[in-house]
Amino acid sequence: MKKKSLVRIGTRGSQLALAQASEVKARLAAAHEALRDPEAVEIVVISTTGDRVQDRPLAEIGGKGLFTKEIEEGLLDGSIDIAVHSMKDVPTVLPDGLVIDCILEREDARDAFLSGKASGIDDLPAGSVIGTSSLRRQALILSRRPDLKVVSFRGNVGTRLRKLENGDVDATLLAMAGLNRLAIQQAGTTPIPADVMLPAVAQGAIGIERRQSDDRIAGLLAPLNHSESAIRVTAERAMLAELDGSCRTPIAAHAVLAGGGLSLKGLVVLPDGTQRHDAALDGAPGDAAALGREVGLQLRREAGPEFFRLLGQG
Repeated sequence: MKKKSLVRIGTRGSQLALAQASEVKARLAAAHEALRDPEAVEIVVISTTGDRVQDRPLAEIGGKGLFTKEIEEGLLDGSIDIAVHSMKDVPTVLPDGLVIDCILEREDARDAFLSGKASGIDDLPAGSVIGTSSLRRQALILSRRPDLKVVSFRGNVGTRLRKLENGDVDATLLAMAGLNRLAIQQAGTTPIPADVMLPAVAQGAIGIERRQSDDRIAGLLAPLNHSESAIRVTAERAMLAELDGSCRTPIAAHAVLAGGGLSLKGLVVLPDGTQRHDAALDGAPGDAAALGREVGLQLRREAGPEFFRLLGQG
């Protein structure tokens, strides 16, 4: 007879999502002797809207929560105890009764350029085709290289790499964090400096969501939280919340802790790359949320109301 699991982890079913859930399982086992039995922690795969709809760009199929809604429903109905998310997919407003107060140590936040024909975006010949599912990446590519063509490129990491190898596109972009977590060392991969392509908000960070009232789970998760990563993610997500961003809004941010201070850069850009606005601010780590809100307000002032009307937010 199978033992009852002490912790049930809800996750998407992609290779990367399962790798992230397995990392959380291993960290829980390392932190708590009671969770070292292989059956003590169970990984429960949950299909999400973002996974099921693969024939349309993310921006077309619905705003926020594409990769989290069904998993959060599992938390609320008690069928799982925690949810493991890529924080870049998580809306800034969580359902009532749920909280994310555990962030694992952040991986490389940068994007990766993958191509067998060039070593970077600037080296691609005019008219080259880049595949991406990210409106942010599309907008930043076109802002820098309006002579390139960007096409929608859905699917998991393996699917996208196969499309690249088959010559469907001349290049693609993926998150360095995902490649690292899957131990993929693909020929023709070059990290893109953040000052060339500012990353997605919270890219490279894994967050663990739980029921706010579940003190048992809160105690189990406490040792897993990486405070520096949590500070950086807090600043970036506060900026995003101030801008009311969704997958239909190309927004980027990158927070860095250095020398006892916190620095945050953010930007908004139109999907066609024709308008871009940047802002940056330094502050104290303890003021991460306030710093993020202020950068968001700076971007709103800099861009002006007409910019956000063009994005459909006015």
